[in-house]
Amino acid sequence: MPESPFTVPADLRNDLAIREISSTIVDVPTVRRHKLSSLSVTAQSYVIVELRLANGAQGIGEAATLGGPRWSEESVEAIKANIDAHLAPAVIGLGADRPELVAARMDAAAKRNNAAKAAIKTAVFDALARTLGVPVALLLGGQMRDSIPVLWTLASGDPAQEIEEAEAKLAARLHETFKVKIGAQPPEADMARLKRLSVALAGRARLIVDANQAWDETTATRCLPVLADLGVALVEQPLPAWNVAGMARLRAHPTVPLMADECVFTTHDMLQVAALGAADVVSLKLVKHAGLLNLKRVAAVAEAAGIGLYGGCLLESSIGAAAHLHAFAGLRELAWGCEHFGPQILTDDLVTQPLRFEEFRVYLPAGPGLGVTLDRDKLRRYART
Repeated sequence: MPESPFTVPADLRNDLAIREISSTIVDVPTVRRHKLSSLSVTAQSYVIVELRLANGAQGIGEAATLGGPRWSEESVEAIKANIDAHLAPAVIGLGADRPELVAARMDAAAKRNNAAKAAIKTAVFDALARTLGVPVALLLGGQMRDSIPVLWTLASGDPAQEIEEAEAKLAARLHETFKVKIGAQPPEADMARLKRLSVALAGRARLIVDANQAWDETTATRCLPVLADLGVALVEQPLPAWNVAGMARLRAHPTVPLMADECVFTTHDMLQVAALGAADVVSLKLVKHAGLLNLKRVAAVAEAAGIGLYGGCLLESSIGAAAHLHAFAGLRELAWGCEHFGPQILTDDLVTQPLRFEEFRVYLPAGPGLGVTLDRDKLRRYART
């Protein structure tokens, strides 16, 4: 009788079998308020996943959210509950050398829950790569690059403070591209704020804008030419995620290149955006795509449609950022760089050796697995009780 696709083959009950998965919610303060169109945070919350194989190898993963279930439907509380009650039990006993089987089991156990699944999958890859003594990037196809241009987000809403912040990043040669979060204020106030930023940083920095779905089509039609006149290089998700047709209509009258974010979680979403011609660029995030392999699948659909790639983030610590960098390192093209500045906005990190930021770039950590080591003292310090 043929074996069910969800049956554990006998050869998986070996040293690579997943024996234990645990999850911990942590809350790490940020150095300043981070304000989006619909929320603001002064601490970043994560679920840290720890996974142990039968051979003793351990792997770690991270799921990030922003301000609870407002950016997507997942909150850290829901992520932990679903990992503990549904996802972890579904994969205990599977071999870490079968990541697609792990993914299939989790998909059968729970719909969506992309951030929760991504954290477990990252921990699986980390443990497997550590067992083999290789970086995770090698298991994903190998590296094209060992560092990536990295931007910084300006999100306090105070242009004077943001200019001072940007000047400090430029002087330290950490960031020369800045993403400005807009949409929390009326459009006229945002345009005035962006004018101050563009004048202050003219000739020394590149600006992109993220509206986080805050505008309707009429507002976007009015504001995009203003942003073009200010020299803004890219506008991220100006319309609600459901309005992909509206994004296509905006792009039919080109002013500033448009980037899709919240409207692209799956390969099917990416295919729809491509078919409608609704974006010039797509933001790639593990919390959206449910894991490293799925991120590369979404990237492949975008590349096939001639859509540019951008490494998005959700203010991950060095754990989540490292996972993204291992995926980004193997992409053939990453023309828009990445925004994995998350470790720098935290008052403290969760690893023993944080990521390296130099000369406007972030570097892929060296060593087996993700290349970062969980600091258990800090995990205990910031764990939610």
